[in-house]
Amino acid sequence: MESTKYGRTYHFPFSPGTSSDDRFNQHYWKDIQSFHKLLFTEKLDGENNCLSRRGVFARSHAAPTTSPWTAQLREHWSRLKNDLDDLEFFGENLYAVHSIEYVQLEHYYYVFAARIKDQWLSWEEVTFYASLFDLPTVPVLKLEIVKGLTELELRGSVENLAMQSSKFGSVDPKTGEACTMEGLVCRNADAYTVSEFQHNVFKYVRKGHVQTDEHWTKSWRRTKMIWERRDF
Repeated sequence: MESTKYGRTYHFPFSPGTSSDDRFNQHYWKDIQSFHKLLFTEKLDGENNCLSRRGVFARSHAAPTTSPWTAQLREHWSRLKNDLDDLEFFGENLYAVHSIEYVQLEHYYYVFAARIKDQWLSWEEVTFYASLFDLPTVPVLKLEIVKGLTELELRGSVENLAMQSSKFGSVDPKTGEACTMEGLVCRNADAYTVSEFQHNVFKYVRKGHVQTDEHWTKSWRRTKMIWERRDF
C-alpha cells in the first residue's frame, strides 16, 4: 500500500485567517458531538513532513522530498526507517523560517499525527510512538470532555487560546515583534479511519496570518535553536 498525503484540514466556520481555496466544515458541531474528548493543539507554522519507511515526504507523496531544509530530518529518518514498518509520522518541520519565527525551539520537528494503514491513531498512541522514536509532539493546549460542552463554550475556548503567543515564543520575522500563534488544531482524541478525517479534525487560523507562498524557498533561512540565541 502506497503512502497517501495528509488530508485537507477544514476550517471552523468562525476561523478568520482563511484564503479563497480554504474549505469549511459547517457541520463541525454535529461531528464533535460523537467525540468523547476533544484535543486542542497549537498549529505550528512550518512544512508538513511525513516520515514513513519509504522516505521523508513533503505535502505531495508522489516522491520523497530532497529539499535542503529537510536534510537534517532525512538524516534522522535514516536511523528510524527500518523500525517504522507501517507506521507513518506527520509533523511540522520548523527548520526554515516561514511567516512566524520561533525563538524557543529545542527541536525542529514536532509530530501532530500518526497513521497505520487506514487508521489515524489516537493522541495517546501518537505520543506513545513518538516517544519510542524520540520525536517531540506539538504543544497540547487543552483536552476537553465533550459531554456537557456547549458550542458557545467551544468557540470561546478556541478564540481565547488562539490569542496567546506560541509555546515556543513567536515573533514576526520581518519586524522582530512578538505575535500570537498561527492558530490551533482541534481533533478527536480517539482513533478514527482515514476516510473520516474531515469529520475528526478542524483548524482555526488567526486573522492576518501571512500564508508563506512558494517563493519563500528562494530566500529561506534556518531557524536558530534556543541555545543559539542565549547571551553567554
